[in-house]
Amino acid sequence: MRTLRDAKVGETVKVAKLSGEGAVKRRIMDMGITKGSEIYVRKVAPLGDPVEINIRGYELSVRKADAEMVQLAD
Repeated sequence: MRTLRDAKVGETVKVAKLSGEGAVKRRIMDMGITKGSEIYVRKVAPLGDPVEINIRGYELSVRKADAEMVQLAD
């Protein structure tokens, strides 16, 4: 299954599932990344970390490690 890390710049994707455990998963959810939310990928840093996204009307930078925990719908 694709993750947020695999999404291309300019693509709008939908969250299918969050992996991870405990505090890490809670932190991702606290940022507004929840099942069913739509994410627009704005930019990716030259070395691939972090990824800048738009979600729920605000901009957010997400590390690669956190982006791998966000599984996308097909």
